Amino acid sequence: MKSISGQIVDVINKTIIKGIIQIEGDKIIRIIPTDAVDNQFIIPGLIDAHIHIESSMMLPSEFARYSVTHGTVACVCDPHEIANVSGVDGIDYMIENASHSPMKFYFGAPSCVPSTAFETAGAILDASAVEKLLKRDDIYFLAEMMNYPGVIHKNKEVHSKLLAAQTIGKPVDGHAPGLMGNDLKAYAAGGITTDHECMTLAEAKEKMALGMKVLIREGSAAKNFDDLLPLMTDYAGNIMFCSDDKHPDDLIKNGHIDALVRRAVAKGYDPMDILRVCSLNPIAHYKLDIGLLQVNDYADFVVVDNLSNFEIKATYIRGEKVAENGLTCYPRFEPTELINHFNARKITEDQLIVRSTGEYLKVIIVDDGQLLTQSMLYQPKMENDNVVSDIENDILKLVVYNRYKPSTPSVAFIKNIGLKRGALASTVSHDSHNIVAVGTSDAEITLAINKIIDSKGGILASEGDRTCLLSLPVGGLMSEREGALIALKYEEVDAMAKELGSTLRAPFMTVAFMSLLVIPELKLGDIGLFDGKLFAFTDLME
Repeated sequence: MKSISGQIVDVINKTIIKGIIQIEGDKIIRIIPTDAVDNQFIIPGLIDAHIHIESSMMLPSEFARYSVTHGTVACVCDPHEIANVSGVDGIDYMIENASHSPMKFYFGAPSCVPSTAFETAGAILDASAVEKLLKRDDIYFLAEMMNYPGVIHKNKEVHSKLLAAQTIGKPVDGHAPGLMGNDLKAYAAGGITTDHECMTLAEAKEKMALGMKVLIREGSAAKNFDDLLPLMTDYAGNIMFCSDDKHPDDLIKNGHIDALVRRAVAKGYDPMDILRVCSLNPIAHYKLDIGLLQVNDYADFVVVDNLSNFEIKATYIRGEKVAENGLTCYPRFEPTELINHFNARKITEDQLIVRSTGEYLKVIIVDDGQLLTQSMLYQPKMENDNVVSDIENDILKLVVYNRYKPSTPSVAFIKNIGLKRGALASTVSHDSHNIVAVGTSDAEITLAINKIIDSKGGILASEGDRTCLLSLPVGGLMSEREGALIALKYEEVDAMAKELGSTLRAPFMTVAFMSLLVIPELKLGDIGLFDGKLFAFTDLME
């Protein structure tokens, strides 16, 4: 039997008592009140209510080794990144790898593989496949329903997936950036129970009024925490915290959900309410088997110095100490098998030529830190009857190229990337994860894409023959290497992107979302330029 003492934070009853927790096996068997306790607080383990583990570029077992040091005991995971690459095999791969970690991973059934019918993914999960997944005990929810037009306009396939989740009794996650009014009412009526895409208080409140829970997101690219945190005042029972996407260096250096807890405390919000938001709320919503410091609960908890600093002293999962003083207490799992899907052929510069078909060029306008883009018209720069990158005005050629079968590159233009030289390329491009590249010339883009093809997956910054590559052999999304090495290499690639001129906080994360067609306004898929408001292809020039 194990014992640990301190001030025990009971988020269910909203009390703090001094006591000794006694643990037998993986459960708390009794709590003994006493004044003779260690000078520390024992709080429920922290939960990330929505994350794509693939975004960390680590395998789940490796991601866990770093997040447990930040007090995370569980993650609610949408594996649609790997599912878009390798289908059900990819989901099974993630679940199997996660089983080699003490962290509690709760995977959902991806609802949108591919995310739209207007792009090419590596797999298709139809309503039948989704229903089979939802019937499994290791699948806990229907993951974010990004096809909100399909929900609103009663698409049969979309509603079959929603009905399957409701019939089986599993919650449905949402994804509806900026959706309000009658369209939002129709979306919520489809049984959608959460949304992590809110950008304003008005949007969040309207969604909550329709019965949806709002997940306040603070990731490596999309940062909505400061704008939405005032919801804590009146709506603490209807919100959760999540990261959505978390880059490796960000996780290791800046923390996980614990960083959001500290920021909320610093803003003056009640620590009890904050802890309920990132423990009780997701447990209740997703029906998670995670302990909340009650007798007969699993012994899942975190020891912190106090309720102001929230310095993580130790993390326990199922009664085992998994982290202490910033270090993991268990060995690393070494994967023996990798999974991928990559059949792209090398391209030539001629394939990137854009002939003028109008007076003005439609340009994707990036807003640093947001996934939403704008569309504006600009005068194209021409060379030899080819529309080319206009470095002086920061309008660069953007390419998305199918990695799954022989195809033709899709080309558009983007502003606010900031490159002055070279190019960036990546196989992390939401959600289908084709090759995405942006660069200052057709020659540089071609070189970058072909180097990515040689590697069969990764993120790359290049200028001529000078290359910095983080290889991602697992689905073109993750590395099999140790997390600190992944983070170090990522920092090197990120630094080169910024040395080439990018002023974005997370250049690769931002570029990765330029092919996510379901987030307005203008995006580029492997088939063509897409208007997210009209939910239809659009011409490059007018």
